[in-house]
Amino acid sequence: MQDALPALVLNSEALPRHAMDETPSSRPNPQGAPVSSHTGISDERLMLAFSQGSSEAFTELFSRYKQPIYGSFRRRLTEPTHAEELTQETFLALLRAATRYQPRALFRAYLYAIGFKILRAYRRKAAFRSTFFGHRNSAPDPSRQDATESALWVRRAVEKLDPVDREVLMLREFEQLSYAEIADLLQLPLNTVRSRLFRARTALRNLLEPPAESRTHGALRQITKKGENA
Repeated sequence: MQDALPALVLNSEALPRHAMDETPSSRPNPQGAPVSSHTGISDERLMLAFSQGSSEAFTELFSRYKQPIYGSFRRRLTEPTHAEELTQETFLALLRAATRYQPRALFRAYLYAIGFKILRAYRRKAAFRSTFFGHRNSAPDPSRQDATESALWVRRAVEKLDPVDREVLMLREFEQLSYAEIADLLQLPLNTVRSRLFRARTALRNLLEPPAESRTHGALRQITKKGENA
């Protein structure tokens, strides 16, 4: 995806400009490559710095999370361009909400919550267009673009899961969110997250493991085919 958003923020008048405690700078490392002073700063401190006017802090946050957020949308949408657009919208929403930011939770959970709201709004609009204007999603399934049959198999199996179970599984396995973060994001009790994750993993394993009868028929077909070619 294109990295245009930090430049937008650098030219934005949405935030005040004044001196920061987290003054960005670069210094050479032993190999001579520049190292940002923001490298060792937590996401939460960077967001606080950004909320006070540091566009460099935003650039660092964007660098850390642009691919994880894009990947999250990409796994849920058919079109890569739509995933890229929603990624940009997520960071723009982060910009607009910056002055109201309070570090009550991990920044990662805060950012994913913004992304989920944008995704829900996108899905509502898509459903409206499909229902009232007859628009159909004619784009090819992204799973067809996967390099291997195993990737296609896994993607189709995940799509068959209960929607909530699927979200819990993807947030845990792909986004690497904690149980508590998932519970907060999906507004579910912590024990429900655990039970749904267990159910999703079990269901996925059953979907990925072909029934014994299918394996037997497959073996018989292979034997028959070999006999015909003998």
